[in-house]
Amino acid sequence: MPRVLYGREAVLQRTGLAARLIGLGGEGLARVPHEHGDDPPVVVFTGGRGMGKTALLKKLRDTYKGATPLALVDCDRIEPPADHGPGWTELTGALAELAVQLAPRVTGAKPVQFPRLSLGLVAVASTGWSREDEERAQRDLQRLGPVLSTVDATKGAAANWVTKVLTKLAATFAETAAPLAGLLAEATVETVLEEVFGRVQQKSEGWYGSYRNAGGRGKAGLQQLAIDFEQGGRRRREAEGFLVGALVEDLGQAYKGLTRVGTRRGRPVVLLDNAHGELGRRLVEPILRARHEGRRDKLVVLAASRVHQHEGLRHAHRMKLPETAHRAPAPRGEDVTSGILAVELTPLSPNQTQAAFDRLDPSGRTPADLARGVHRLTGGRPLGVLLLGQAAAEAPRAERPGLTPGALLDLTVELREDAHPVPVAPTLLGALLPQPRLEPFTVLAAAHDEESARLLAHTRLRAENRDGDMALLVRDRLRAEDWAEGPEHFVADPLLRALLLHRLRFEDADHPRHAAWRAVHETLHRHYGRAGAPAAELPYRLFHELALGRAEDAVTHLRTTFPEPDVVGWLGRLRFVASAPYPREASGGGPGAGGPDPRRAAALGRPAPDGRAPVPLPDGLDADATALHLSVRRLLHAVWLLTDPLALPDEEVTEKLAHELRQLSGRHLTGNSPLWDAATHWPRDIHAWRRPSLPPGREDGV
Repeated sequence: MPRVLYGREAVLQRTGLAARLIGLGGEGLARVPHEHGDDPPVVVFTGGRGMGKTALLKKLRDTYKGATPLALVDCDRIEPPADHGPGWTELTGALAELAVQLAPRVTGAKPVQFPRLSLGLVAVASTGWSREDEERAQRDLQRLGPVLSTVDATKGAAANWVTKVLTKLAATFAETAAPLAGLLAEATVETVLEEVFGRVQQKSEGWYGSYRNAGGRGKAGLQQLAIDFEQGGRRRREAEGFLVGALVEDLGQAYKGLTRVGTRRGRPVVLLDNAHGELGRRLVEPILRARHEGRRDKLVVLAASRVHQHEGLRHAHRMKLPETAHRAPAPRGEDVTSGILAVELTPLSPNQTQAAFDRLDPSGRTPADLARGVHRLTGGRPLGVLLLGQAAAEAPRAERPGLTPGALLDLTVELREDAHPVPVAPTLLGALLPQPRLEPFTVLAAAHDEESARLLAHTRLRAENRDGDMALLVRDRLRAEDWAEGPEHFVADPLLRALLLHRLRFEDADHPRHAAWRAVHETLHRHYGRAGAPAAELPYRLFHELALGRAEDAVTHLRTTFPEPDVVGWLGRLRFVASAPYPREASGGGPGAGGPDPRRAAALGRPAPDGRAPVPLPDGLDADATALHLSVRRLLHAVWLLTDPLALPDEEVTEKLAHELRQLSGRHLTGNSPLWDAATHWPRDIHAWRRPSLPPGREDGV
């Protein structure tokens, strides 16, 4: 089944952003007018992990490969060759890889040659060679074979030029007391020009005459380039920037002087994944600087950044993805980075999520609300939507009608035909948070703020704290990954928090004790219940009571405080306490697992589905207090179930929620209006998959 990208039409459609930049789009890649003429912006797609940046770049590669020169490089995965010399850096490695990918013949045009880049890479490769280590020089030269093959496939692939370079280097060493980068670069370049380059390509050496101190002499420029590269620091950055310019210049030359028959149909495309890091900046900034200075080129750069507010994007023109469907203005300002168009990848809509589920499972045997529930859990993050959708499609047919978002996390999914199925929750968590040690994140996911995170770190992560304040280390790592922050949870993103709490609950396979889960929540429960704790911390203690499966203290508190005049505050405490994670069992993982949710029976005032005895009432309640206690208990369990992102809304429970709120409105002496409004608006919020609003009916749901 070919991969479909939902919600990315603004980039991929016939006249979408990519088509208008490259000049090709639609069926058969027909010509499309260039929106930005000869001054295209560098486009950076921004979005956190799982937002589909890599999938989008791969789709663009698959769409345009063979139609126009194209290369895709992951800036986080430039693998250093074994035992490389100091003339190799991530940037020179990336440039070599880009050239090799951009070179092959495409429809209607001959291969692209990279003589200028080849000479520059040859010059800097000589850095650090010595007469005592001829083997290193030989290995470094042989690695340049694929790039030199873009100039002459036959000569570049042969080994005789390497032998002749080594012979000339030996003579150079004999004539000088100390190996100097410039002299070695000159000797190497001269031999390559003679042995690999034809007469026309040899002229490309003159391009380096514009390098600093070269005075128009190409060989002098290449010598200085090698010297600067060896020096490191700012000088190396200047040399690397010039090498980036060599790549761009070679691409530009491939588009000059073409006959009518050989005219290229689309602009060359460079796709840079994970470009927010240092390597991405070193590749993109020289291009931006040259364009800012008025030098024009044909190159289309489409990059991906995990960090939305990146320093390199400080003066970028920003748009959301749907806004770029027909027009994407990017006015150039005075700053170099104004040449960037930062396009924020937006989450999938509920309709797009449903379309993905329908395509993955055409039989439609899953619950009607499952796709919408997955959208609520994932926030429309494409990776989560597609993985959970695939899990639903692969679930046993008999289990599909009872699936919930939480049950999907317990399943396995087949990502590759030649490998065993993998568990959904750990696979998704590993993709969203690829950290070597997940334990600190797992434990601290139960915290509410830095203070409670620090408490957990000191009590549950003593060994980890030797590296510093683990709470702050985890906070900074989450920020570096551009995860959202929020006021109620240390890990604010609902999907990431749900996955970490799933790991806390089930990773140790300690059913039915769930010792790790219990230890973490008991620690916070004791902290918020300590002697002298502020009254404002009581809801936090009750929150962790629910996470431990004990609801009666929360019911008692809500009953005793119900008569107080601050009814909106009472509703807020109810909503917060009921947002506690439910201590569920994994599907198929224990007694009652995968069966009816016990919260439903409690919300409807029915016997527990597993036959357990009803929870006893507190002593000393009269008839009126008993009725109030039972009503609050039903209401608490209703809110707990209906707002749980791992569960699915239940119409009967929603109606019961409204009924209980109306009954409570009649009981309150002064604050009946907010309760009555909640009976009207909270069911509406739940039907709209929103958090119950406060005050009831407030549009932003605060």
